[in-house]
Amino acid sequence: MSLYNKSLSLNSTIDRLSQVESLIDELHEGGQLTESVYGNVLVAVTEAFLNAHNHGNAEDTSKRIDLEFVISDSQVVIKVSDKGLGFDFEQLPDPTSVENIEKVSGRGLFIIKNLSDELEFERDGATLVMTFQKTPKDVVVA
Repeated sequence: MSLYNKSLSLNSTIDRLSQVESLIDELHEGGQLTESVYGNVLVAVTEAFLNAHNHGNAEDTSKRIDLEFVISDSQVVIKVSDKGLGFDFEQLPDPTSVENIEKVSGRGLFIIKNLSDELEFERDGATLVMTFQKTPKDVVVA
């Protein structure tokens, strides 16, 4: 059962990131995002938005980034989609390996994978589906 469902379609510009962060803050303040998931959601969705803008949409401001938030009693599912062609998510370099440790980019998906409880790729990687499980103490029993 979904308690909250919201979709956004935003211009692919960095200044729209503040709108996404504000929505996440509002969801936290309204109780839809509990303390146990709030920080992870904020960082992971920020990373996903930046990846969609920088890589998927190649910083093309005429393209859009679509976000969908579905929040239930037990989990938070967020989709972030860009208008790009996707990427080979099976062949991502390990940012913690010796040859990549000094690189200034390439950590976004690593961060998202480690913050979310589940990460799926749709549309050949042009859509990320992040799932965050609420802890048992957060789950409301009716």
